[in-house]
Amino acid sequence: AFFVGVNVVKQRLRLMSVSPTLLDVYAEDGMTLEQLMAFSVSHDHARQEQVWENVRNSWQKEPFQIRRMLTETTVRAADKRAVFVGIDAYEAAGGTILRDLFESDDGGWLQDVGLLDRLVSEKLTVVADEIAAHGWKWVEAAVSIPYGVTHGLREIEGVPIEITAEEQATRDALQGELDRLVAEYEDADELPDEVDARLGEIEAALEALDNRPVRYDPDEVAIAGVFVSIDADGSLSVDRGYVRPEDERPVEIADGEAQEEEVDPDTGEIRAPTVQRAVITIGGQPVQTDEEDEDDGLKPLPERLVIELTAHRTLALRNALAENPRVAMTMLLHKLVSDTFSHTAPTGCLEANVRHIFFSAQSEELKDSPSAQAVNDRHERWGDHVPADDQTLWDWLTNLDDDTRMELLALCVSYGVNALFERPNPYSGSGVSQHGLDVRMAQADRLARATGMNMVAAGWKPTVGNYLGRVTKPRILEAVREGAGERAAQLIDHMKKGDMAKEAERLLTDTGWLPEPLRMSDDTAPADAQLAVPESGDEELPAFLADDGEDDDLAEAEDDEPAAMIAAE
Repeated sequence: AFFVGVNVVKQRLRLMSVSPTLLDVYAEDGMTLEQLMAFSVSHDHARQEQVWENVRNSWQKEPFQIRRMLTETTVRAADKRAVFVGIDAYEAAGGTILRDLFESDDGGWLQDVGLLDRLVSEKLTVVADEIAAHGWKWVEAAVSIPYGVTHGLREIEGVPIEITAEEQATRDALQGELDRLVAEYEDADELPDEVDARLGEIEAALEALDNRPVRYDPDEVAIAGVFVSIDADGSLSVDRGYVRPEDERPVEIADGEAQEEEVDPDTGEIRAPTVQRAVITIGGQPVQTDEEDEDDGLKPLPERLVIELTAHRTLALRNALAENPRVAMTMLLHKLVSDTFSHTAPTGCLEANVRHIFFSAQSEELKDSPSAQAVNDRHERWGDHVPADDQTLWDWLTNLDDDTRMELLALCVSYGVNALFERPNPYSGSGVSQHGLDVRMAQADRLARATGMNMVAAGWKPTVGNYLGRVTKPRILEAVREGAGERAAQLIDHMKKGDMAKEAERLLTDTGWLPEPLRMSDDTAPADAQLAVPESGDEELPAFLADDGEDDDLAEAEDDEPAAMIAAE
């Protein structure tokens, strides 16, 4: 036993960690030793047994096939994401690695893919922040940047920074050492390990010195951006200096002319130039900094929130269409005639196959909404009568009266309604184009008018969970101002965001206010918003919001300095 190697002991112990069920199969000669060794790559007995059930009667039960199936939901340690983050960082964050003790596994498999993606996103965000600090207008970071993404962008020219005297001296010394080592071992059949390693270090250092950093014109940097991605070997790729067409300056200031300074009309003083903050996107999603939530300006709504809101609207439109057979017939006929006589790519808000459109993102309350309940009840009511057999179904439909057929038609057509927002894909033919999205939303508005659908009547109302807690403070104040009036907004403008959202929900109750994604394109804020606030102006906050829990003396001190209190908020 003293002569058994450590690796052999580990391998034997690993074999014994395989599921007892599979060990019994092996004992009865139901599988080979190589197959059993392949199963040891995973510690999940249930998964091992599941894979065995799938391959036991299949011709694809080679050991490599078993390993592939057991690791298909993992990421190889050689994957560029894993190399970029680093195995040590992944394990330090609590990630686990599957190892194969019987075959070369190139470092194993990272089991927690979600954790790995989060670490990648966090590291890319740090890099993007560092780059943005140099004044670039935008930074787009992703694991992979699509091919052709720079098409149509202007690349700005930079000037390489000249090498300093100190750097030149370092380079000369490294080059001299390299030449000496090459000459010394020129006739050697094989280089000693330490010499080979040193040559690699010298070559890397020389390459770093020769790849000079580039200096860009600050005026160009202010309108240009940077693409950040991960190369195939896991190294960071930074591609600087691209100007989007919409960021080009329309008129250049002639030499010798001073730029016109902006003067404040109230004070007559020259306004300080606006400080530009870089727009950072990670994997296509904007990164929100801690300061952004406190800004006075309105930010675009989060993409997922817009998708969830339009899911509500889509479901309400389905219900409205199913209740209006005549509109459903018109819509279906319009779609079919358009597809038949117009030789263009199909667009719009009706999938006339009819293909049931599911919601990739939805709020928790969607399933309990009045629209969802009405759609489900109607489907179950019809489902009890629709025959399953094809010929029987045909005969049944033939014998229905016209009113019943129209009602059933409206139900079926309604499932094809698609008024969902999704990000247009400018890179390829997959997904929806900007034009297709515009057509979809315009047709959704037309359908809402034709059916008389109204999201307020459909049961949607703003809450902390579905909107107010998901947007910035300026957005909350805008909603209250539009829905309940300026005085109501002033009541809560000093609050922390969490309390502001809760109180805004109360103030907007029964006002009929809707966010932009739920309005039709020609809708505006409720015209009678001011009526929602009592004329006396005595609208008060609940005690738990108006009182911050401090003692009376502190409250009196705060009353003496209201401006300071608001500034502190």
